[in-house]
Amino acid sequence: MDRNLKNVLVISFGFLLLFTAYGGLQSLQSSLNSEEGLGVASLSVLYAALILSSMFLPPILIEKLGCKWTIAISMCCYIAFSLGNFYASWYTLIPTSVILGLGGAPLWSAKCTYLTIAGTSYAEKAGKNAKDIINQYFGVFFLVFQSSGIWGNLISSLILSQSSTKVNVSEEDLSCCGAYNCLTDTTNTTGSAKPANSLIYTLLGVYTASGVLAVLLVIIFLDQIKSDQAETEKEKLEAPSFWSTFLATFRHLKDKRQCLLIPLTMYSGFEQGFLSGDYTKVYVTCALGIQYVGYVMICFAAVNSLCSLLFGKISQFTGRKLLFALATVTNTGCIIALLLWKPHPKQLAVFFVFPALWGLSDAVWQTQTNGLYGILFEKHKEAAFANYRLWESLGFVIAFGYSTKLQAYIKLYILLSVLVLSMVTYGAVEYLEAKSSPGTPTAAKKENGGPHSQETHM
Repeated sequence: MDRNLKNVLVISFGFLLLFTAYGGLQSLQSSLNSEEGLGVASLSVLYAALILSSMFLPPILIEKLGCKWTIAISMCCYIAFSLGNFYASWYTLIPTSVILGLGGAPLWSAKCTYLTIAGTSYAEKAGKNAKDIINQYFGVFFLVFQSSGIWGNLISSLILSQSSTKVNVSEEDLSCCGAYNCLTDTTNTTGSAKPANSLIYTLLGVYTASGVLAVLLVIIFLDQIKSDQAETEKEKLEAPSFWSTFLATFRHLKDKRQCLLIPLTMYSGFEQGFLSGDYTKVYVTCALGIQYVGYVMICFAAVNSLCSLLFGKISQFTGRKLLFALATVTNTGCIIALLLWKPHPKQLAVFFVFPALWGLSDAVWQTQTNGLYGILFEKHKEAAFANYRLWESLGFVIAFGYSTKLQAYIKLYILLSVLVLSMVTYGAVEYLEAKSSPGTPTAAKKENGGPHSQETHM
């Protein structure tokens, strides 16, 4: 096997092991650590730390440590979060969330840099187009990586379903589930009766071991990049200073189109935050029990992954406007239905319909918004994608930040309002594009879409 492909597989399976643990833990935070909103507060802090981290840490660490050791050390930050969950309190979970957030941006930047160098290196040897090989390597990476959402949630459901205490939720308790949830801990003492500590420790032990295996895989099997290759990449990576990059991110806001895309980008964080922070707690955990959270999120991850692949392919035929319209109609329908629906254990299938439809919509938000940024801001991609990361992460911070303060129906109305605003401002962007280049179809100038953005799977 070609050495470069071997390195791509090592990184891919390392990320698979790492995010099997993190993805499962993120889905459970609002249910597992619901006291005083600790779980969602930790996620809000995590994304705030990620925003800070992405502004200055990646170039510094990659320059000092190289890609291999940046990946390995950043992975250890994720293990710290798993360890913090063993004795979940404000003194353990908040600091480990900050550590994970700080490690997140360098991890993804080093991965992108490594795959780019590996692809370029192989293309030079084989006399092939570097862009094609790099896309191929990223395709392999995301094919392996995206399944982490399935495995992490499957592990949590299989372990937590071993609980011998099956709680029958009374009709009175069920009235506290759904959009008009009670803002007390009643939701945590009914269907979401906390599993035995032994089961929680078993789950956290499996997740921690998965993270440790990821680090060992990278340390033992990943080749360090040759110095000459690394130097050229570092020059590209660090040509601008931190301050010039930082200022470029905000200077990019002078572009009217970037400002108009802020609501759409933030909506991506809002909708993902609602599903993993609120739907899992006030609908699934409340009415069915915490052991069902994993199964429900598997449904979301599987549909999301398949639709990401599908929409990336068909966008060249349908154009992005049609796909955005599909996502808007689907998401709006889900929000209205969630406002009206009273969750009940007898309606088991319905609990899976919502995440499936949510996964379809999210696939559009991720692939098409990424593709839109790439097309609109081709000459300023770094500043544009820095803005993408900034505003999406801010959406996560806000969504997780108010998670315990507001009832679910208010959050659904906020979600609907942001979605409507997003579509109005997105329409304005399309109008400006059509006006600036009449007769040129903007929908399929380039390949629309691609794999999920990195913050999606933080």
